[in-house]
Amino acid sequence: MPMNYAKTALLLAAMTAIFVALGALIGGQAGLVIAFFIALVMNAVSLWKSDSIVLRMFNAQEVSETSAPELYSIVRDLARNADLPMPRVYIMNNPQPNAFATGRSPSHAAVCASTGLLEALNKEEIAGVLAHELAHIKNRDTLTMAVAATIGGAVSMVAQYMQFGMLFGGNRGNDRGALGAIGTLAAIILAPMAAGLVQMAISRSREYQADRLGAMICGRPLWLASALRKIDSSARRIPNDQAEAIPAAAHMFIINPLNGHGVDNLFSTHPNVVNRIAALEALARDMGATGMETSGRSSRPGEVWIGGQNYTKPPNPWG
Repeated sequence: MPMNYAKTALLLAAMTAIFVALGALIGGQAGLVIAFFIALVMNAVSLWKSDSIVLRMFNAQEVSETSAPELYSIVRDLARNADLPMPRVYIMNNPQPNAFATGRSPSHAAVCASTGLLEALNKEEIAGVLAHELAHIKNRDTLTMAVAATIGGAVSMVAQYMQFGMLFGGNRGNDRGALGAIGTLAAIILAPMAAGLVQMAISRSREYQADRLGAMICGRPLWLASALRKIDSSARRIPNDQAEAIPAAAHMFIINPLNGHGVDNLFSTHPNVVNRIAALEALARDMGATGMETSGRSSRPGEVWIGGQNYTKPPNPWG
């Protein structure tokens, strides 16, 4: 817990410094002061409202037990397994299979699955993915991830504004900028690097930890391993327009949503999927998991044992 708070504080400081530096490049000393106060407000808002901001970024819609009974039931039973409060459940309309969790604490958390995930994966794999996201909530990773997305998105937006200003001559004759055209060009180059910095600030080890804990929550490491294999393959074929528009939020997803564009190496917070799958398979062997056996129980084809209940995969997994 103290370590996560320290990482969040360091992230806030780093992103605030970048934002203030961009303000200084735009407006000199006055721009620096304005950017500093804007950053203070952003920090306060991102700490308390980052979950709502991120969910709006991806146009996620909240669902209930009535509107999405199967999805809601899986989350509820997994949350019970993880000894967590019931998070809010969201669906985002996106063809790329993916998911993320957000929220400043377990009592203010939300999990979000894409329509592509619900269509491409079976019930066992969906449970594995959602268990991974609940592991992030239990480990309290979601605050840092949401703050990174909120402030990183703002930094990228300011840099884009500067890019348009330079392209259309908005900086001509403007001597207020600290370095003029050179400074503006530097800021434009800094934009993708800032997004990469945000991603790198989220340790890759968090994904391994969430994989392991998620496997323990659902009881079956191979469910998540199978899901990761399918999601990674789909992410390389199906673009995620929302994530492309907000690259600073890419670290929040279970699989890098920008994989199709090759942005998953130097600046990726996600470990190599092959390594993640290998770690889960090793965990499965350690747990004695084979086939569809779970804690001494066997499920019939198309069924999965979660939270003491057998579920049969419906034609429409979100209700």
